[in-house]
Amino acid sequence: MKKKETNFIHNKISNDMMNYINNHIDTDINIDDLAYEFNISKYHFHRIFKEQMGANIYETIKSIRLQKASNLLITNKYSTITKIANMCGYSSQTSFIRAFKERFEQTPKQWRNGGYSQYSNKILSICNTVSLVGENYECFEPQIVKTEKKVAYYIREKGYGTRSKKLWQKMKAWLYTNDIENYEQIGIYHDNPIITEHSDCYYVVAIVPNSKIDLSNTNLPSFDIHAGLCACFSFEGQYIDILKLIQWAYHHWLPESGYEATTIPSYTIFEKNDFLDSSGVFKGKYYVPIKFT
Repeated sequence: MKKKETNFIHNKISNDMMNYINNHIDTDINIDDLAYEFNISKYHFHRIFKEQMGANIYETIKSIRLQKASNLLITNKYSTITKIANMCGYSSQTSFIRAFKERFEQTPKQWRNGGYSQYSNKILSICNTVSLVGENYECFEPQIVKTEKKVAYYIREKGYGTRSKKLWQKMKAWLYTNDIENYEQIGIYHDNPIITEHSDCYYVVAIVPNSKIDLSNTNLPSFDIHAGLCACFSFEGQYIDILKLIQWAYHHWLPESGYEATTIPSYTIFEKNDFLDSSGVFKGKYYVPIKFT
């Protein structure tokens, strides 16, 4: 098998695994069973994943569990710590608290009681953004919408910010190669950039074609984007404004909204995307999957 074909297969296996982890984070993810499904040995499964994603698969699962839990502890104030641990795949509250403290240097209770704010501001200060303290974001009151399932073709890489522009340029080349003119541009935050250092963020750039086109031979993987209830925030501004809006949505709007967040990642649908077209601004709608309580 040619090296290019092998790399494509390995990339698809790794991305399918990442999608599985995100979609089944509340379950006991069994690597032996998944390796069997892909018809490869457990050893090669681990090797392929680390080669493609640059991280150990068990550490990746742990990181995703804790990150999703860190969001839910802020937004789902009527859920107990035990319930949130279970929603993120922890059957033992003791092991959850130990792992959480190792990652965030505070207990889940300390995080929930306000520790998240200082931690998030520290992450954002690293990328030269500013704290939201004292700013009025009432104008960002969202619409509650029901979204439909979308099939998205995507590129996933680690690194958010300056690397994002390179990913969108790759996606532009793919659009030109496949003569796709009518499409939606979507940025998906599988890692929340307000609580994860941007060099460690997995960021997904995705395209949803708006017309039927044969992409059976494309070299990009695809997945289904969430269908369901979302809070939809319209915005226009610079790159840092997107991050500030994400922080405000999770830290201010959601805890007081009467809704709760889910473990499904949030995403942005762009009308203007400076990463792609150098327009100088970003304009679009930011979607946060929610549930009625």
